[in-house]
Amino acid sequence: MSTAGNGPGEEIALETHEISKHFGAVKAVDCLSIAIKRKGMTSIVGPNGSGKSTLMNLLSGTLPLDGGLVIIDGVGLKVVHPYDTPAHGLTRTFQEVRLFDQISVWDNIMVVLTQRRLLPALMERAKPRHKEKARSILESVGMWEKRDSLAMDLSYGQRKLLEIGRAMALDVGIYLFDEPFAGLFPQMLEQVKGILKRMRDQGLTIVFVSHNMDIVRELSDHIFVLDSGTLLAEGEVDEVLRRPDVIEAYLGV
Repeated sequence: MSTAGNGPGEEIALETHEISKHFGAVKAVDCLSIAIKRKGMTSIVGPNGSGKSTLMNLLSGTLPLDGGLVIIDGVGLKVVHPYDTPAHGLTRTFQEVRLFDQISVWDNIMVVLTQRRLLPALMERAKPRHKEKARSILESVGMWEKRDSLAMDLSYGQRKLLEIGRAMALDVGIYLFDEPFAGLFPQMLEQVKGILKRMRDQGLTIVFVSHNMDIVRELSDHIFVLDSGTLLAEGEVDEVLRRPDVIEAYLGV
């Protein structure tokens, strides 16, 4: 397992080696090399257009790499296929929640736990272990009482919770959350924070993008600051966020 750029004995869950993504003349991510520790919660921050969401898309295979290497659990990948990432131990959520709107909350989880394709999953007779797992997940994200509701009838915050539950159903070790707190009312925001904290405490690797600096300070064990597709700073949260270059880039002051 690689430990490049970190202290002795610190396991790395996810790395990039000089990855790039260009959109015409715009260098959204430019020869970026980072190493994300297995333990703890890592935040990725930066001003608008800094490359945060592009980086999440490259790590998860949602966008193809123009160059470089993504290393998941020590396996180097020049091409990342989104349908292969769970097999490599990684999954993600999106800024725009993606669910099967026409089926129930329960069936949204069962699709992931069983065939992972909609029609076969709905036709398959669920095994007791699938039902137990689905109930455990829905209870852990506070959606058990909504299990019979159609996904399309959920509130925005409930849809966020269900998407996190679907990610949990993949049972991987590395979770990427793109703006998981955006647009949430305070009570729902606290609920999502609690879920991510519990996942971290279970030894899972949590990586999240957020514009909310209060949440970043509260949750992050490690932080990366991007600017114009490059790495501006990384390290302990309070130390990094006090740096004048970070304040200038992120806060514009």
